[in-house]
Amino acid sequence: MPLTLPDKLPAIDLLKKENIFVIDDSRATQQDIRPLRLVILNLMPLKITTETDLIRLLANSPLQIELYFMKISSHTPKNTPIEHMQAFYSDFEVLKNQKFDGMIITGAPVEKLNFEEVTYWEELQEIFSWTRTHVMSTFYICWAAQAGLYHHYGIPKHPLEKKISGVYKHRPLDPLHPIFRGFDDCFYAPHSRY
Repeated sequence: MPLTLPDKLPAIDLLKKENIFVIDDSRATQQDIRPLRLVILNLMPLKITTETDLIRLLANSPLQIELYFMKISSHTPKNTPIEHMQAFYSDFEVLKNQKFDGMIITGAPVEKLNFEEVTYWEELQEIFSWTRTHVMSTFYICWAAQAGLYHHYGIPKHPLEKKISGVYKHRPLDPLHPIFRGFDDCFYAPHSRY
C-alpha cells in the first residue's frame, strides 16, 4: 500500500526512483479507507536521511499510512535547514490534542550524557507521558529506548567503556508479560550503544 506523504518532502523523489509507492494527500483522500496515523519524533541530526530511512521501511506496509513529523520546540537542529523543519515538522504543542495509532521516537547522539543533562529532557518527558494517553503503540529506537525505559520505569542506563555493536541473545525475565507474547524462550536483538 502507498505511504501518504506531505507534498514536496525531499524523500519522495528518491523513494519513487526506488519504486516505492507514495501518494499525495489529495489522492489519498479519495480512497475509502482510514489510514494508520503515525507520528515520528525525529531526534537525529540528519533529519532528511532519517526520514527517508524510516519511510522506506514503512512503505512496505499493506496499510495506508498518514505520517506526521514532530519536533522538539526547545531545540533547534543544526544539520537540517530551518525551511525543511518549518515545512514538514510540527511542534508537540500543535499535535498534542490529536490521537495516533503509533509513534516512532528516534535516538539522538546524546548517549554519553545523563538523561537530565539533555537540554530538551523536560519536553521529552512530557512527550513520553503524553504517549500513554494519545498513542496506541510507541516504538523507541536506540537512545530513545534507554530514555523511555528510564522515564516510564525508572530503569537507569549503564554506560559502557566502549561501544558495543552486534546481535545478542536475550531471555525474558518475566515471560508472561504481555510485551513478550509470541516470543520464544530466547530471542535475538540488535544493539549498538555505549
